[in-house]
Amino acid sequence: MLTLLKKIFTWWNRDTFGTKIKTILYGKLVGKDAFGNKYYESKKGKRWVIYSGEIDASKIPVEWYSWIHFTSNKIEKNHELKKYDWQKPHQPNLTGTESAYYPNKNKKINEKKYKTWKN
Repeated sequence: MLTLLKKIFTWWNRDTFGTKIKTILYGKLVGKDAFGNKYYESKKGKRWVIYSGEIDASKIPVEWYSWIHFTSNKIEKNHELKKYDWQKPHQPNLTGTESAYYPNKNKKINEKKYKTWKN
Protein backbone atom coordinates (compact mmCIF):
# COMPACT_ATOMS: atom_id res chain seq x y z
CA MET A 1 0.00 0.00 0.00
CA LEU A 2 2.83 2.38 0.89
CA THR A 3 4.51 1.71 -2.46
CA LEU A 4 1.30 2.59 -4.33
CA LEU A 5 0.91 5.86 -2.39
CA LYS A 6 4.56 6.66 -2.99
CA LYS A 7 4.07 6.03 -6.72
CA ILE A 8 1.00 8.30 -6.87
CA PHE A 9 2.24 11.27 -4.84
CA THR A 10 6.04 11.48 -5.04
CA TRP A 11 7.78 12.60 -8.20
CA TRP A 12 11.38 12.42 -6.98
CA ASN A 13 11.51 8.60 -6.64
CA ARG A 14 10.23 7.51 -10.06
CA ASP A 15 7.65 8.55 -12.62
CA THR A 16 4.25 9.25 -11.06
CA PHE A 17 0.97 7.56 -11.88
CA GLY A 18 -0.09 10.54 -14.04
CA THR A 19 3.14 10.44 -16.02
CA LYS A 20 2.73 6.70 -16.56
CA ILE A 21 -0.83 7.21 -17.94
CA LYS A 22 0.31 10.10 -20.18
CA THR A 23 3.21 8.02 -21.50
CA ILE A 24 0.94 5.07 -22.31
CA LEU A 25 -1.72 7.19 -24.03
CA TYR A 26 0.31 9.86 -25.85
CA GLY A 27 3.98 8.92 -25.76
CA LYS A 28 6.00 7.43 -28.57
CA LEU A 29 9.31 5.90 -27.46
CA VAL A 30 12.12 7.66 -29.32
CA GLY A 31 15.07 5.92 -27.70
CA LYS A 32 17.07 4.90 -24.68
CA ASP A 33 20.45 6.05 -23.41
CA ALA A 34 23.31 4.16 -21.77
CA PHE A 35 21.91 4.85 -18.28
CA GLY A 36 18.54 3.25 -19.08
CA ASN A 37 16.61 6.54 -19.33
CA LYS A 38 13.76 6.38 -21.87
CA TYR A 39 12.90 9.35 -24.10
CA TYR A 40 9.37 9.98 -25.38
CA GLU A 41 7.68 12.41 -27.75
CA SER A 42 3.99 13.17 -28.26
CA LYS A 43 2.27 13.90 -31.58
CA LYS A 44 2.12 17.58 -30.59
CA GLY A 45 5.91 17.66 -30.18
CA LYS A 46 6.19 17.63 -26.38
CA ARG A 47 9.23 15.69 -25.18
CA TRP A 48 9.95 14.05 -21.84
CA VAL A 49 12.21 11.53 -20.18
CA ILE A 50 11.45 8.66 -17.82
CA TYR A 51 14.53 8.24 -15.63
CA SER A 52 15.81 4.87 -14.54
CA GLY A 53 16.23 5.03 -10.79
CA GLU A 54 16.16 8.30 -8.91
CA ILE A 55 15.12 11.38 -10.84
CA ASP A 56 18.04 13.73 -11.47
CA ALA A 57 18.15 16.08 -14.47
CA SER A 58 21.92 15.85 -14.63
CA LYS A 59 21.54 12.19 -15.61
CA ILE A 60 20.73 13.24 -19.19
CA PRO A 61 23.88 12.70 -21.31
CA VAL A 62 25.04 15.11 -23.99
CA GLU A 63 23.63 12.99 -26.80
CA TRP A 64 20.11 13.55 -25.51
CA TYR A 65 20.44 16.98 -23.88
CA SER A 66 20.13 18.91 -27.13
CA TRP A 67 17.19 16.77 -28.26
CA ILE A 68 15.20 17.12 -25.03
CA HIS A 69 15.74 20.92 -25.05
CA PHE A 70 14.85 21.34 -28.76
CA THR A 71 18.34 22.60 -29.60
CA SER A 72 18.59 20.04 -32.36
CA ASN A 73 15.81 17.88 -33.78
CA LYS A 74 18.35 15.52 -35.30
CA ILE A 75 18.76 12.29 -33.40
CA GLU A 76 21.82 10.23 -34.12
CA LYS A 77 20.98 6.75 -35.40
CA ASN A 78 22.69 4.95 -32.55
CA HIS A 79 22.66 7.94 -30.15
CA GLU A 80 26.41 7.73 -29.72
CA LEU A 81 28.44 10.83 -30.47
CA LYS A 82 32.08 10.49 -31.38
CA LYS A 83 34.03 10.52 -28.12
CA TYR A 84 37.63 11.66 -27.88
CA ASP A 85 40.28 10.25 -25.56
CA TRP A 86 40.38 13.44 -23.49
CA GLN A 87 36.61 13.47 -22.81
CA LYS A 88 35.47 12.15 -19.46
CA PRO A 89 32.42 9.89 -19.22
CA HIS A 90 29.16 11.49 -18.13
CA GLN A 91 28.60 11.76 -14.37
CA PRO A 92 25.47 12.84 -12.54
CA ASN A 93 25.50 15.85 -10.22
CA LEU A 94 27.71 14.87 -7.27
CA THR A 95 26.88 17.84 -5.01
CA GLY A 96 26.31 16.73 -1.44
CA THR A 97 28.08 13.40 -1.85
CA GLU A 98 31.51 12.14 -0.85
CA SER A 99 32.66 12.51 -4.47
CA ALA A 100 31.73 16.21 -4.69
CA TYR A 101 34.38 18.69 -5.84
CA TYR A 102 35.98 20.77 -3.10
CA PRO A 103 38.50 23.34 -4.37
CA ASN A 104 40.57 23.48 -1.15
CA LYS A 105 40.36 19.83 -0.24
CA ASN A 106 44.11 19.26 0.14
CA LYS A 107 45.09 22.68 1.52
CA LYS A 108 45.22 23.67 5.14
CA ILE A 109 42.25 25.77 6.14
CA ASN A 110 44.24 28.39 8.09
CA GLU A 111 47.01 28.77 5.53
CA LYS A 112 47.42 32.41 4.50
CA LYS A 113 47.27 33.28 0.82
CA TYR A 114 49.45 36.37 1.28
CA LYS A 115 52.42 37.58 3.26
CA THR A 116 51.97 40.56 5.55
CA TRP A 117 54.17 43.60 4.80
CA LYS A 118 54.14 45.08 8.30
CA ASN A 119 56.16 43.48 11.12
